Amino acid sequence: MPSSRLKILSITVLVASSLTAPTAHAASPEPVKAEHGMVVTAQHLASDVGVAVLKSGGNAVDAAVAVGYALAVTYPTAGNIGGGGFMTIRFKDGTTTFLDFRERAPQAATKTMYLDDKGNIVKGASTQGYLAVGVPGPVLGFEYARSRYGTKPLADLIAPAIALAKDGFALEQGDVDSLEGGAERLARDPAAAAIFLKPDGKTFAVGEKLVQADLAKSLSSIAEKGPDAFYKGAIADQIVKASTEKGGILAKADFERYAVRELEPVKCNYRGYDIVSSPPPSSGGVIICEILNVLEGYPLSYMGYGSAEAVHVMIEAMRHAYVDRNTSLGDPDFVENPVAKLTDKAYAKEIRGKIDPFRAGVSAALMPKGFGESKETTHYSIIDDEGNAVAVTYTLNGSFGAGVVAPGTGILLNNEMDDFTSKPGVPNLYGLIQGEANAIAPGKTPLSSMSPTIVSKDGKPFMVIGSPGGARIITITLEAILNVIDHGMNIQEAVDAPRIHHQWLPDRVFMEPYALSPDTRKLLAAMGHEVQIDESWTIWGQATGILVGGESLSDIEAGGGARYNGAVDSRIGAGAARGY
Repeated sequence: MPSSRLKILSITVLVASSLTAPTAHAASPEPVKAEHGMVVTAQHLASDVGVAVLKSGGNAVDAAVAVGYALAVTYPTAGNIGGGGFMTIRFKDGTTTFLDFRERAPQAATKTMYLDDKGNIVKGASTQGYLAVGVPGPVLGFEYARSRYGTKPLADLIAPAIALAKDGFALEQGDVDSLEGGAERLARDPAAAAIFLKPDGKTFAVGEKLVQADLAKSLSSIAEKGPDAFYKGAIADQIVKASTEKGGILAKADFERYAVRELEPVKCNYRGYDIVSSPPPSSGGVIICEILNVLEGYPLSYMGYGSAEAVHVMIEAMRHAYVDRNTSLGDPDFVENPVAKLTDKAYAKEIRGKIDPFRAGVSAALMPKGFGESKETTHYSIIDDEGNAVAVTYTLNGSFGAGVVAPGTGILLNNEMDDFTSKPGVPNLYGLIQGEANAIAPGKTPLSSMSPTIVSKDGKPFMVIGSPGGARIITITLEAILNVIDHGMNIQEAVDAPRIHHQWLPDRVFMEPYALSPDTRKLLAAMGHEVQIDESWTIWGQATGILVGGESLSDIEAGGGARYNGAVDSRIGAGAARGY
């Protein structure tokens, strides 16, 4: 896997047993079933940690915190405390909230910091090394969630991660594959290479242990002193020192002023199902709702899964929604986001009126006047015995982030500054062409596609879903929802199914191998769609999902299904759904 690729980890928590599969294109295994709780993550040891917390009486928020710290040890390509993320929570009484612990731009950041004296982007400046690092948020984000909505002491929730870091854990094939994919990137930084590579520069083998002594010390300090250990103590000092020495702009004041935002989630309704997802500074919830509102006007189930007619309207809905995503949305503290308009069903009707049922749209014609994002993120979903549900997506942005570890900390740092608009009209790491709303500014949060989502029906939890995948997170999460509600797939089939993606620009339909039949592709081409097979499965994201009441909609309606049904994407090598 190229080091420039960003991975996103999706974890869904319900109680379940291990589930892994080598390929997304084989027949899907059965979902994992459980009655009391479920945890689904991209790394089986982290799933074990989450289930243990639920079994000991902790709630879904407690499990989410413990899983977040465990992934920082066991899934270094994306799991982290040196990055940032979002948490969507649905409580057992039906109330919801959203926590933003995304990275922030340092106070010394400037709009043109990644441009040369001719106004051109400096290659690698926003993706490699300390200049690419935003101020991390997970430590404070996890503590904000735990102290307000959890039940367990912080030290208890971090203890499993400390043990995994101090004693090490045996690597499985999926772990080794991940480390091999980042080896070249990690080798450039001595502190990172000392942890994740052998002294001879080679990667670890299956069965060998990965020990992270410095990370264990950092985690122990956080367990003892709380977030102050990270934001006001020696850890911040070490990160700032390394940044200063190696061309970065992080300052101690950036850490001291970091704050978590608790926001109202984005909400919408699709065919009677209530969707709760991420608001700005994420574009995820807004754009998922916008696309769903458009598609609600079409009989997708009748059209048929994978039919040219159904795929055509999906593409056009994505095209129009991504125009809005890339040009109108940004950090709510800096720009006015037209959320109400974009999630209005009347606006969706207006978009449907512009969609020709027989011809592809032209993206260039939708260019706003004056307009001049395997992706390394991870998602996990959790549900407990009382019905509290948590969806968390957090990220380092690129695989292993900026590829740097501040000496003595053991903490991999993000390269999230690349999610800003370095220059309007120029694509970022994910090919997204964005506008001024997402321009760099001191203290600003970059626009994200992360979409931790919870679906309910008749006042009860129905589905917990999310994915990594950079700009494709939105469409991956969207298609999993459509696969369950419109196409009757079980939760495992829904996350495994091959995908399509369109993001306005480039004006091209990307498809996973086998997503569309040759006949469908010919019909789409005749409509004017340019379809490109993207065989690099690592960039399609690894979704994790939970379905409540049965493994599929028909199972739920029949009333005979298991209470919790967990599915970890078969694209994940070391992931697992665990339940009890």
